[in-house]
Amino acid sequence: MSDSIFHIFSNELFLDLTVYQYGYEKCDPLHSYGPFVRNHYLFHYIISGKGMLSVTEKDDSAVYHMEAHSGFLIEPGRINLYSADQKFPWEYVWVEFDGLRAKELMEEAGLSNDHPVFHPISDTAADKLRDEMLRLTQYPDNSRPFGIIGQLYLIMDALIQGSSNKKRLQGGKLSRFYAQEALSFIEQNYTLPITVEDMANRCNLDRSYFGKVFKDMIGQSPQDFLIRYRMSKATSLLTSTGLSIGDISVQVGYPNQLHFSRAFRNIYGMSPRQYRQQNKLLS
Repeated sequence: MSDSIFHIFSNELFLDLTVYQYGYEKCDPLHSYGPFVRNHYLFHYIISGKGMLSVTEKDDSAVYHMEAHSGFLIEPGRINLYSADQKFPWEYVWVEFDGLRAKELMEEAGLSNDHPVFHPISDTAADKLRDEMLRLTQYPDNSRPFGIIGQLYLIMDALIQGSSNKKRLQGGKLSRFYAQEALSFIEQNYTLPITVEDMANRCNLDRSYFGKVFKDMIGQSPQDFLIRYRMSKATSLLTSTGLSIGDISVQVGYPNQLHFSRAFRNIYGMSPRQYRQQNKLLS
C-alpha cells in the first residue's frame, strides 16, 4: 500500500449521510495538521503508532494521547490540531462525512467534542472497523457512488457496534417527530420562499423552541439547513442540466439571482458558473 491515499467524493444526492473525503496515511515523525476548523465530521482510525489530538473551544482546550487500535472524532466548527509521535508516528485511515443523521450516529457511538476518542470493545471490533475503513480507500473518486455510500454505512455500523462508549437511543422522541416534519416540509416546499417561521408553524411550535429542537436533532439551525439543502439541489441542476443560472436560482427558492449566487459562494467557495464549469457531467 502507498504511504498515502486520498480521495474526494462530490455527490450531493445523499442527504442522510454522505462522504466528502477519505484516505489513508503513514505519517512521518511529528507530522501534524492544524490548527484548523473543519466544516464536516472527520474520523481517524489508528492502525499503528502513536499521536496526539488537541481540541480547543473558546478558552478551554484538551489534549488526548492515542495509539494503535483507537480512533478519534473531530466535530465541525471546532479548532483542532493533531500530530504524529516523534518515535512511533502513527498510521491511520480516515473519512470526512456529514449529513442529516451524522450527529445522531456519533451520539449513538458515544463520540462528541467532549469525548472524541474511540475505544473498541474488543480486538475483533477494532479489526472490523479497520477493515471496513480500508475497503473504502479502495473506491476511486466518484466511480461508484452507491458503493461508496454503502461502505460508509458499514463503517458507521462497525463504529457504533464496536464502541465501548456506545449509547442506546431512546425511541419515540417527540423532538424527532418535529424534526422529521420540518424536513418533509423543506423537501416539499424548498422551491418556494419559505421561512423558519413557516417550518415552526408546520410543527405548531414557537419559533425559538422549534429552532432549538431542530438544531439538537439535526446539528444545524433550520436556516442553515434550508440554505444547504437548496444549494445541494442547485449543484445537481448545475451539473446535470443546461438551465440558466437565473432559472436554477428560481427553482431552488431564490427569486433574486444575486442572493442565490452569494449564498452559493458562501457554501462552495465559488460562483455557480465556476462550479458548473468544474463539475459538469459528460453527456
